[in-house]
Amino acid sequence: MSTISQSQVERAIRTTCGTVLRNEHYFADLDGLAGDGDFGTSLATGFRQIEKEWDEIPKTDIGAMLLKISMIVSKHVGGSSGPIWGTGFMKAALLTRGKTEITLDDLAAMLGSAIEGIQARGGAKLGDKTLLDALIPVHERLKAGGDNCLCEAAAAADAAIDETRSLIAHRGRASQVGERSANTPDPGIVAIATILQDWCKEFGIERTPVAAELAKATA
Repeated sequence: MSTISQSQVERAIRTTCGTVLRNEHYFADLDGLAGDGDFGTSLATGFRQIEKEWDEIPKTDIGAMLLKISMIVSKHVGGSSGPIWGTGFMKAALLTRGKTEITLDDLAAMLGSAIEGIQARGGAKLGDKTLLDALIPVHERLKAGGDNCLCEAAAAADAAIDETRSLIAHRGRASQVGERSANTPDPGIVAIATILQDWCKEFGIERTPVAAELAKATA
């Protein structure tokens, strides 16, 4: 996949919607281990709205589509996730204005810009036990390029689930419970890993999910 067409970006968004809605209760249960348990429901509310408005979302170019999605997410996803995920989509949209096709280098740049926006918006950094602990290593794999970089990015997100499990959360609702957040998976990290796994399946890229790591999440 040296270049990515707009139709493929659209498929990725629709796949993400399916992933989020299918895992709504699972993500909520994970969040309930150290947070308030609303992450899955909040995220699903926003992506359900994307599905509802899909036919009306502008598709003149990738940037216009992502900008509208960022607005929907910011408006309909509750808690801190709305501004965080909405900012990520907005930053990606700004780099794709007028484009109907992107390269893997463009995708890496989009994710890099999204990470910068999320860090500026929420103040989190690597090691704070947030979705950034998945996005940053995913970004590094995409920047490295190669025919298998999406699979390698998905593997990096999988690995982040276990690598961050013992950490104490320093951002988000989980940070309020202090040491109780240790030895629990971060639902945002799990969500990113699950989305990437489903992207690999959707586009026929061979990927063996680390199912054992996800199983540990609720053990």
